[in-house]
Amino acid sequence: MKSTSVRRVTLSIALVSALAGVAACSSGSSGGSGKDDKAAQGTTRVSPIAALQSAEKSTDGADSARIESTTSLGTLMSMKSNGSMGWGGGLTGDMTITYTGGTLAEAMRKTGSTSMQARYLSDAYYAKMGETFAQQTGGKHWVKYAYEDLAKIAGGSGAFLKDQMQNSSPNQSVKLLLASGDVKKVGDETVRGEKTTHYAGTVNVSDLAAKSSHLTASQLADLKKQFTQAGITTEDVDIWVNGKDLLVKAVSKGELSSGTMSSTTYYSDYGVKVAAVAPSASDTTDFKDLLKTQGLTPGSGDTSSGSGTTS
Repeated sequence: MKSTSVRRVTLSIALVSALAGVAACSSGSSGGSGKDDKAAQGTTRVSPIAALQSAEKSTDGADSARIESTTSLGTLMSMKSNGSMGWGGGLTGDMTITYTGGTLAEAMRKTGSTSMQARYLSDAYYAKMGETFAQQTGGKHWVKYAYEDLAKIAGGSGAFLKDQMQNSSPNQSVKLLLASGDVKKVGDETVRGEKTTHYAGTVNVSDLAAKSSHLTASQLADLKKQFTQAGITTEDVDIWVNGKDLLVKAVSKGELSSGTMSSTTYYSDYGVKVAAVAPSASDTTDFKDLLKTQGLTPGSGDTSSGSGTTS
């Protein structure tokens, strides 16, 4: 297998799994309710800020939920994911991810896989690949991605990804609206049969990355540069909160140089038991080691520039 192919596939897996996890627990979005959501009459009795502060506290304290989401990154990737996630002590859980379109999805299909199981633990996440890929890794089906290694791959965006994977929770989208200073109540609506209140706002992505992460000044500067190169500036965020002050739905939408990015996530069964465990070591290959076997090193120009040799 060519080292460029290994790099492309392993980085694709990293991106897909990370996006699924982050989208599930920090979805922000976009304009409008879904086709199964119905508007209902209601009056504003609490300020949007006060209501969102209550929702932030309640959702954070729930610790876990069942999650369904759809994510699109322009022409790069679109996918669906579902599973259960916990956030009481870092992001943990199991998700099944199905690729539905885009150039990365096509790369994944070439490995014999149209869907993937992902397990999220406090220090790493694991992606289960198909048999075609396993044939290239000594029969091992799982790839381990340590967050520390991911942070070395892509500068500020890698550090931001590590931070988000270790600190995200569904109330992140609530925090985004609170921090933006631009939040309004849209109205009372029914989402999947549940009465909710819909709030919306627009956030500056770079500014909020600084407010919602633990990055250094240099990492934030690098991240802002990468956001600019990707064409990311602002993001529209919509959330729906139920009568228990729990997040029911979150939608985010923005523009990339490769097209429109969007994410829609539904939350249910708060408090569900989540017991994700690392797969067997004998059936797992480490992302860092996999790159090394191809003469590549996380953090080097090879892993980010697209260069590489043929083995």
